Amino acid sequence: MDEAPDTDLPELFVRTAKRIRRAQMADLAPLGLTPGQSRALRTLSRAAEPLRMSDLADRLGIVPRSATTVVDALESAALVTRAADPTNRRATLVSLTGTGRSTLARMDAARRKAAENLFATLPPARRETLREILAELDANASERSGS
Repeated sequence: MDEAPDTDLPELFVRTAKRIRRAQMADLAPLGLTPGQSRALRTLSRAAEPLRMSDLADRLGIVPRSATTVVDALESAALVTRAADPTNRRATLVSLTGTGRSTLARMDAARRKAAENLFATLPPARRETLREILAELDANASERSGS
C-alpha cells in the first residue's frame, strides 16, 4: 500500500491549525493581545482558583520572568489582578478580572468562528468524524502525559 498520504499528514494538520490561529488573531487584533497573553488568559480561566505566578509559568511552559512580563501587560490592560498569597508571603496570586473574563469570551468566540469558517466546507458527518479523531488523539496524549 502507498504510504504517501501519511507523509503529508503532519504538514496538513499544522497548516490547518495555523489558518485557524491566523483568523482568530485577526479577529482579536483590536484587543491588542499577543498569543502568549491569550494563552495566559485561557490558562487562568481553567484554574479552579487564582494561580501563583510560578504555577502559571509552569503551565505555560515559560520561565517565571517571562510570566511576569505577560502578567504585567495583562494587568495593565485590566484583564488580571495580582494579590499576595495568604499562605506564602513571597508568592503572588494572579486571577482574571471581569474584563478578563469578557475578553476570554470574545477570544473563544473568535476561535469558534475561525474554525467554523474553515470547516464549513465539510459536510456535517465528516466534521463529526474529524472531531472524533481529534478527541481521540487528545485523550490518548493526555493519558500518556498524565494530564
